[in-house]
Amino acid sequence: MLIFHNPLHARHAGRHEMFRGRLVPCHESPARLDYVLAELARRPVGELREPSDADLDLVRRVHRPRYLDFLAGAWQEWIALDPDNAALDILPSIWPVRGFRDDVLPVNFAARVGLFSFDTGSPITAGTWEAARCGAACAIDAVRAVAASAGPRAAMALTRPPGHHAGPDFFGGYCFLNNAAIAAEAWRVAGAARVAVLDIDYHHGNGTQTIFYERPDVLTVSIHGDPHTEYPFFLGYANEHGAGAGEGCNLNLPLPAGSDFKAWRAALAQGLHAIERDGAEALVVALGVDTYEGDPISRFTLKSDDYLEVGRMLAGFGLPMVLVLEGGYAVAEMGVNVVNVLDGIVSASAA
Repeated sequence: MLIFHNPLHARHAGRHEMFRGRLVPCHESPARLDYVLAELARRPVGELREPSDADLDLVRRVHRPRYLDFLAGAWQEWIALDPDNAALDILPSIWPVRGFRDDVLPVNFAARVGLFSFDTGSPITAGTWEAARCGAACAIDAVRAVAASAGPRAAMALTRPPGHHAGPDFFGGYCFLNNAAIAAEAWRVAGAARVAVLDIDYHHGNGTQTIFYERPDVLTVSIHGDPHTEYPFFLGYANEHGAGAGEGCNLNLPLPAGSDFKAWRAALAQGLHAIERDGAEALVVALGVDTYEGDPISRFTLKSDDYLEVGRMLAGFGLPMVLVLEGGYAVAEMGVNVVNVLDGIVSASAA
């Protein structure tokens, strides 16, 4: 397996997020990826590579230009307002909620931060744009490697910040560029007529759903905590099936908090069956391991050994596949859990 890792990921290192009414240290930290890299050094299951520069023309097929322009220049604008801002992260303070206009682009910087965000848990830092852009490059290069005629059947974009909460023109949920959606679009550009995105993070991939909701060429399937009680709350319900040309191309499989691996595995089997029925030619897996029993902000009860079975099930499905790293906040266990998925894929593919 090829593993494209993000050498710039640590440039995005938020100081604080707003969590349950308090400013707390960010759950999404550089240590998350460091533990995975350390486990890969101990238990190599693939070849590590660094990506080339991101194909921003492809990224623009997923994200709107005014949003990308904002992300690329946000830190410079922040410092220009006050040099002392270099010691602070950017967090929003106002949003265009129902009844407000979102088609205008205010001059005021704080207004634009709010226009493009949906929560207070995703600080923009000095290196956010560089880290996110390099993560998109990992996703694109992983697809291009697998799509090549002599390429491997599976590859991974090992990157942070994660991506599946980022929409066409908004960030949130620790996400800025939607790596899974960018990978799916890269598959389409590479010639796959139909692509499936399977999101197995604990939290619903609201950004991915929004990007593809009216498109018939990408099936989105998400297994996640019930949004009645779990973030992001306002998308991810079972009655969201797609709209317009995309009607029937979105499948949400919400599960109650406390669900164990037996229930979760049944949902995965259901999702894979839907993908098979849809006729997808390529698969993107948004891999979150915040389904782990010890995750501090999630409430499923998967154990580390269960991730070996997850990998075997994905490999057994048989489609060319690219995985992109999403959530997982039991930091010390994250390396084992991620590498167990990869180990399951590699061992099942070799059998």
